[in-house]
Amino acid sequence: MPFFSEVFSSEIIRKTVLDPNGEDLGKVKDLVVIKGDPLPKVSALIIERKKKSFHLPWRDLNLFNKKIISSRVYAESLAPYEMKEDDLLILRDILDKQIVDANGAKVVRVNDIKLEGYNDDALLIAVDVGMRGILRRLGIERGGEDLARLFKKTLPFTLISWDYLQPLAPKLTEISLTIPRQMLLELHPADIADIISSVSQKDGASFFNNLDIETAAEALSELKPEMQADIISAMDTERAADIIEEMSPDEAADVLSDLPTGRAKEILEHIEKEEAEDIQELLGHEEDTAGGLMTNEFLSFPPDMTVREATGRFKTEAKEAENVYYIHIVDREEKLRGVVSLRELLLAEDDCHLADIMETNLKTVAPGEDEMTAAGIISKYNLLSLPVVDENGYMHGIITVDDIIDILLPPSAKKKRRKV
Repeated sequence: MPFFSEVFSSEIIRKTVLDPNGEDLGKVKDLVVIKGDPLPKVSALIIERKKKSFHLPWRDLNLFNKKIISSRVYAESLAPYEMKEDDLLILRDILDKQIVDANGAKVVRVNDIKLEGYNDDALLIAVDVGMRGILRRLGIERGGEDLARLFKKTLPFTLISWDYLQPLAPKLTEISLTIPRQMLLELHPADIADIISSVSQKDGASFFNNLDIETAAEALSELKPEMQADIISAMDTERAADIIEEMSPDEAADVLSDLPTGRAKEILEHIEKEEAEDIQELLGHEEDTAGGLMTNEFLSFPPDMTVREATGRFKTEAKEAENVYYIHIVDREEKLRGVVSLRELLLAEDDCHLADIMETNLKTVAPGEDEMTAAGIISKYNLLSLPVVDENGYMHGIITVDDIIDILLPPSAKKKRRKV
């Protein structure tokens, strides 16, 4: 069956289909899509005739292009069609649906679908997510081009290849975008979180479940608390534990605090003992306090260590820490004695001891102090992080400047932290 060049679905939908005598057989209502090799292909047309739907198999078509669609069969040979949930239909299931544009790190809408002939089949080549698709469906694409030329602009083609699309369900009832791992790694976790937040809960969960553990952990920390809880609650316990374990202790505690107690306990039981203890310690602090804001992930070295030894140890231990601004100098009893900035460490002589270069005029905050007290200290003294120290001098954690920025953001932008 001749199929000439390429065509968009908007040029086919509502187009008249002719029978062998050139008589009106009906109008195209939708197109049925099935899996093909190498790409999905049209298996049939659903045509509407006298307000009834009929099934016209692809094999019964004689011509199919933007100018004419003709059939080898007559009206009396048409079989009635009843909409099936298992079918993938272009108009019902693909057009106007949201997919992810990884290049732009955003959710876009399918405005049109490009078809192309290959071995007498009509293959789905790409989806149009740009202005051209909208104008084409309105029948004014040419006018849009003319208007753009008046302003010395061009109307771009914004197509996403079908190679990047995949079914969300085995029966092809929905589609999503397959993002190559390298492209996904280039997206900022906040952009991934925005994508997940912009689609339905079901599609967001599906997108999240396809992420690798490290990327999932980074994206989860950027999501709103209620969405974090929904995703982790519905997830397999082993995978949930792997993701939580990949997060910093304070972020992990934030997520677990919003889960039902039983579910949080179940996940903690699948996390390595030492990391689970760090998270549980943070869960014991009240919200809106320095302890509730801090992380217990920080670097601490003894005062008698040389700069050379500290530099070597730093290169190893800093890999596991989320933020490193200072080295905290603690004695054998884990009491804070001083801090050394990274600048001071790099400028000091290799054989100096940390005790010789550490700052001892310390600014600290107690675990039970209000978080705004901590914010005030960091702001006043231009600190990048603030040690959280109890009345006996024992160090419990640090509050970083990004934690302070978060609590100072307007309510609509800030992230809610953990509750006891």
